Amino acid sequence: MLKSHKPTSPGVRQLIQVKAKLSKNRPEKKLAFFSFRKNGRGGACGRITVRHKGGGHKKLYRVIDFKRNKFNIPAKVVSIEYDPNRNCFINLLNYQDGEKRYIIAPEGLQVGDQVVSGESVELKIGNRLPLSKIPVGTQVHDIELRPGSGGILVRSAGSAAQVLSTEGEYAQLKMPSGEVRMVKMNCLATVGQVSNSEFGARVLSKAGRSRWLGIRPTVRGSAMNPVDHPHGGGEGRAPIGLRRGPKTPWGKQARGVKTRLRKKPSRIFILQRRK
Repeated sequence: MLKSHKPTSPGVRQLIQVKAKLSKNRPEKKLAFFSFRKNGRGGACGRITVRHKGGGHKKLYRVIDFKRNKFNIPAKVVSIEYDPNRNCFINLLNYQDGEKRYIIAPEGLQVGDQVVSGESVELKIGNRLPLSKIPVGTQVHDIELRPGSGGILVRSAGSAAQVLSTEGEYAQLKMPSGEVRMVKMNCLATVGQVSNSEFGARVLSKAGRSRWLGIRPTVRGSAMNPVDHPHGGGEGRAPIGLRRGPKTPWGKQARGVKTRLRKKPSRIFILQRRK
């Protein structure tokens, strides 16, 4: 549910937030730790590898259970919580043996519901099954690429993949991007859609709110000098010149270029490329 605010100040005039019933308790102590911000820097030399990142509020990292490998042990949903490290919500599960774990919250799962992982469990939202046990047409998320490796596909807010077929050794899945790819039948997937589907409709309304999230300003290349960007320079508002199309700051083509490696081994599992 989206929530707008009365324009009591310029900072909330355009503000639109996602309103949800979330727990106000602090995160589970054993499942949260402080992680130093990398500010978009990677490698041993500390160079910026992802631009426009830096600053932001301090935050604790919540350890998410992407494997869900406690099979046939029911778990009760204790709370639905906000996670500053991802755009979807998370659920705190309390297993019957007393262990607690965080999982990505599916859409529609409420506090007090029970979820379970296994081969012969009921097909309902939040349960985790092998793709061989999931009927065609079902929406799934948090999908494994290799059995036992943990879910790495379809984890962002509001996303879901659809099972197109389950024949032979591989299942065919239609990804949120439109790509159709094959995944092994014994890989696990969670039934349902990822929570916080209205995330894309929110409006931050002011630059400061982006800075709290660790997002730094993005400057147009045409506003830079020629030494900083291929689009820079010129008197007034100048076009990009005699180039065929827009360029990156490093002189490479910016739009309409396929970036996937042609010799990537997993290309044989993609039946239809994304649109």
